[in-house]
Amino acid sequence: MREFQFGTRTLDLSYTHVMGILNVTPDSFSDGGVLHNGGSVQLDKILIQAEKMIGDGATILDIGGESTRPGAVPVSLQEEKERVLPVIEKIAQEFDVVISIDTSAPELITEAAKLGAGLINDVRALGREGALEAASRTDLPVCLMHMLGSPATMQDRPEYADVLDDVSDFFAERVLACEASGIAKERLILDPGFGFGKTVEHNLRLMNNISQLHAFGLPLLIGTSRKSMLGAVLNREVDQRLAGGLATVVMSVMQGAAIVRVHDVKETADAVKMTRAVMAEAVIK
Repeated sequence: MREFQFGTRTLDLSYTHVMGILNVTPDSFSDGGVLHNGGSVQLDKILIQAEKMIGDGATILDIGGESTRPGAVPVSLQEEKERVLPVIEKIAQEFDVVISIDTSAPELITEAAKLGAGLINDVRALGREGALEAASRTDLPVCLMHMLGSPATMQDRPEYADVLDDVSDFFAERVLACEASGIAKERLILDPGFGFGKTVEHNLRLMNNISQLHAFGLPLLIGTSRKSMLGAVLNREVDQRLAGGLATVVMSVMQGAAIVRVHDVKETADAVKMTRAVMAEAVIK
């Protein structure tokens, strides 16, 4: 058992959990607009989708109100709040699931925690002014993601001396910054940030060496679902990348990932369970 506290809920991270993606944005790269109508969040559709994901095997739901696709334009704080806070509140009331808030905004971190969020998932690794302090006050765990630059510029010819070393150095710095702000290391999760300021070759090197990031002694979150690295390797459009994504899920499980963040929960849960069964040489209940 490797129990990890997510607010009022506890998960055993000694095996891989599936995080379902609930984008409440009109412009997500993969599924933007699905849960919108005329620019407004469709709460009834979101609850149906949340229930399906949980039934399909998700133990965490990641709710985001700002698109971070390459070239994305930032949204206002008020708009981000209006998109995600009602969703967090309703899901927390209706379902027994860990809610992850995908945000970099200190004010949203604070308000989401009050409404029932159990994890702060920040693509900017608490780099915005005030984010470290806000996260520290919530007592919630934090997922620190590596990104080179910002969503608007991250894919403008990203370069590294060695992507694995540079990502590791970044994590070392952010872990120290968190500890200095009162966030215990034991509250942290690391995400190498596939597709965030990385070429296909950078992504492939990271995927082949996920296990090296265990040197930090922290849980790892891996998110490759439907991303451009799959399209580049397989020459597939966004809606045809499931098989490639499942291949990366299997590799992530075999390298000890604690969480895989995906759009296709049912298929991913099957892939995770099958991989675990082979590794254990036993049927997983």
